Amino acid sequence: MNQMVRGLHKVCHRGVSLLTPSSLSPPIFLCLKLGRVPGHLRTHSIKTTTAMTASRLHHLVPIHSVSSKNDGTNGSLSSSNAVATEDEDNLEGRYRLPPPEIREIVDAPPLPALSFSPQRDKILFLKRRALPPLEELARPEEKLAGLRIDGKCNTRSRMSFYTGIGIHQLFPDGKLGQEIEIQGFPDGAKLNFVTWSQDGKHLAFSIRIDAEDSSSSKLRVWVADVDTGKARPLFQSPDIYLNAIFDNFVWVNNSTLLVCTIPLLRGDPPKKPLVPLGPKMQSNEKRDIIQVRTFQDLLKDEYDEDLFDYYATTQLVLVSLDGTVKEIGPPAVYTSLDPSPDEKYILISSIHRPYSFIVPCGRFPRQVGVWTTDGIFVRELCDLPLAEDIPIAFNSVRKGMRSINWRSDKPSTLYWAETQDGGDAKVEVTPRDIIYTQQAEPVQGEGPEILHKLDLRYGGISWCDDSLALVYESWYKTRRTRTWVISPGSKDVAPRILFDRSSEDVYSDPGSPMMRRTSTGTYVIAKIKKENDEGTYILLNGNGATPEGNIPFLDLFDINTGSKERIWESDKEKYYETTVALMSDQTEGDLYLNQLKILTSKESKTENTQYYIQSWPDKKSCQITDFPHPYPQLASLQKELIKYQRKDGVQLSATLYLPPGYDPSKDGPLPCLFWSYPGEFKSKDAAGQVRGSPNEFPRIGSTSVLLWLARGFAILGGPTTPIIGEGDEEANDRFVEQLVACAEAAVEEVVRRGVAHPSKIAVGGHSYGAFMTANLLAHAPHLFCCGIARSGAYNRTLTPFGFQNEDRTLWEATSTYVEMSPFMSANKLKKPILLVHGEEDNNSGTLTMQSDRFFNALKGHGALCRLVILPFESHGYAARESIMHVLWETDRWLQKYCVSNTADRSTDLKVSKDDESKGAPHLQNKTVAASGGGGTEADFEHDGCHLAPRSSLW
Repeated sequence: MNQMVRGLHKVCHRGVSLLTPSSLSPPIFLCLKLGRVPGHLRTHSIKTTTAMTASRLHHLVPIHSVSSKNDGTNGSLSSSNAVATEDEDNLEGRYRLPPPEIREIVDAPPLPALSFSPQRDKILFLKRRALPPLEELARPEEKLAGLRIDGKCNTRSRMSFYTGIGIHQLFPDGKLGQEIEIQGFPDGAKLNFVTWSQDGKHLAFSIRIDAEDSSSSKLRVWVADVDTGKARPLFQSPDIYLNAIFDNFVWVNNSTLLVCTIPLLRGDPPKKPLVPLGPKMQSNEKRDIIQVRTFQDLLKDEYDEDLFDYYATTQLVLVSLDGTVKEIGPPAVYTSLDPSPDEKYILISSIHRPYSFIVPCGRFPRQVGVWTTDGIFVRELCDLPLAEDIPIAFNSVRKGMRSINWRSDKPSTLYWAETQDGGDAKVEVTPRDIIYTQQAEPVQGEGPEILHKLDLRYGGISWCDDSLALVYESWYKTRRTRTWVISPGSKDVAPRILFDRSSEDVYSDPGSPMMRRTSTGTYVIAKIKKENDEGTYILLNGNGATPEGNIPFLDLFDINTGSKERIWESDKEKYYETTVALMSDQTEGDLYLNQLKILTSKESKTENTQYYIQSWPDKKSCQITDFPHPYPQLASLQKELIKYQRKDGVQLSATLYLPPGYDPSKDGPLPCLFWSYPGEFKSKDAAGQVRGSPNEFPRIGSTSVLLWLARGFAILGGPTTPIIGEGDEEANDRFVEQLVACAEAAVEEVVRRGVAHPSKIAVGGHSYGAFMTANLLAHAPHLFCCGIARSGAYNRTLTPFGFQNEDRTLWEATSTYVEMSPFMSANKLKKPILLVHGEEDNNSGTLTMQSDRFFNALKGHGALCRLVILPFESHGYAARESIMHVLWETDRWLQKYCVSNTADRSTDLKVSKDDESKGAPHLQNKTVAASGGGGTEADFEHDGCHLAPRSSLW
């Protein structure tokens, strides 16, 4: 995913409330005049030391740390052999550093994450390291069943970690006590999976230490006393290690954890046979219709199956803080552990053979059972078969029981959903989903009860009590979303619709209910009482989208009458404030409005995010953090939300960033970088709605385009690029036409404002944004002087069973697949394009081959192009060497083909008009299509269920 994080996310993990973000070889360069680097350069080794850099995540608070040097000699690039000269004839074979003004921002010290105790009286400072050196990404990894596994540690590979934990007391006045540092673990330890016990007295976390001895590198579980800060290993035996391929450990109660461990008698990994037992075979003699997207890292043969079993098989162990250990069940590939709220049962999921060579492990046969917390098997809930045949249509799901969970308001009651359409979204049926509920140990002969029936696809439940729960359903094709009010304990109370709206209509979003933490560690809807008022109120926390930008709010909502009272709202003039969490939920009993406490954040265009506790009834505000400005050299950058129209009348918007001190009337137009990501909508009105706030603090990630503010660029950030398909019209059939229209409107606006030089506007994007970039350079050469495309897919025929939000196959929409593919228009692309791709990209659809073949197509037509393949990198880039080099490549490209561009834009405009007169594909009349929002292809796949896409963060 992209590096820049715009929101503050609250992750609840059974007692943890966490405010979180997320050998060396040279890059491989390919360019028109130089050709491919010889094979021996791919494995050329360069001496490296640990790199120290920081990604910028706005919800982190500072700690005292030593700044890394910014003179080009720190980290893994310190070797004189690692950095090549600026000689234009020597552009290969070494990692490069970007200019100091960019490097200094990326190399700023990192900040820790925050985690509040269950009682809200303490805060953890989870200390983080900088960007990892490439040598960590170069560690051997197994690619199995859609996963990447570090066999040495027996975890997922490329895991981030913490370097230390500090504990601060949070006093009622908002002040923090002196830090207590967790001590006792070895120097250089890497910490993961930090969780609070439910009483807030202990922390559990894993520790690993990089060592030549593979056993020493495996993870061990440690616990720490919160009051003293003393930490110790949980297991007395040094031979028990954590298996973190899937789930890891969970607090069953305040003194006992259930841990996924490596079986003690596992032995050595299976060895690959020198001679196979036979050919690799797949068959479809039953003529099943099986359509799957381009998943990567799949199992390939029987050896891979055995290797997957070896690493993923877990022995469950109950262990108490006093060291008592008890094994539960046989070794198996356990994927999730979920204790019941009353601490009597555990919901345990596992996967088993037969495995598949065409889908990832989320679709493998799945077994779900109930166990007691003392290790006794109760019953099996389901054993789902292999799910290779889930249709590619959005809202298609797996057959059988799914979304099996405990009711958070009951001691041990289960609920789940079952599809009535066979999992196929194209089948018309009513109801489409049924929600069932049942006790963990039902009375003999007592079957599941029907809780609710839905005509759209089930989307989850927010529980409160027997009188109130909210049920969500949605349908992607129509963007319809509905919220039902039900009374789970009263069959005579009919369900009713609370909200029925379009999911893409952000102006009508009423907000989401605020949740309170229970004494069992679960979260339920917070009911609010008013003095001398018998009404049933909840709190709705909303983004408050308006034509002027987001103005977050908190409404007191009467669940019975629908009336609401706004009890808190963000400052709309200067600041952007949000409600983060309830802070008055640590006690049992009713919550009264006049005793309400909430955690809020506050920021502005020039002020970093700070956190406050707001207290009722006087709404007194106590500041609890004091963040420094993360990049003071850009403290006075200029930011403005701008609006403009597409030629068909669709309202568009973007965020315009200008360098500190810039005055267009005195300084004239600047080179400009346009960075975007297309999104799909069902209506023009929704497409034109403003998202985001002009008052948000500009956060700069390690590969953010905002870095080029330090180089004197104007930045057009996230210009809305809607592809609209209304009614029954199919998706994407006018993709290029609408894409070009959006770009034309944006370019015309920044030129009209006098901030962008018309001949010095570059375009760029990542993933689907890279796909956009290549299409714009091919079909709108009059708009841009050059482009930067990172980790894109350019030939849609290589993703024949759907991509992004397209759920028609290549054979159903051949012309759309072809016309959307910039690969097919390689002969039209005349502007310089820089292609960057991770050599180990594991994202569905964006195989590294996509950039390789696109480059060869461009080279075959004499295009000015350059391809950079980053060794060991995946879809997003992680290593400091890689990130710094990408920044160098990007800056070099912009300086050479944007800043120094002397071409006359009128020539490009004439060429464009000539294309139009000849009936260029993007100007032909096509059917408007319905499709979805942003996100990479992989964002839509989760356990075999196609989900509505996540928002893309540029």
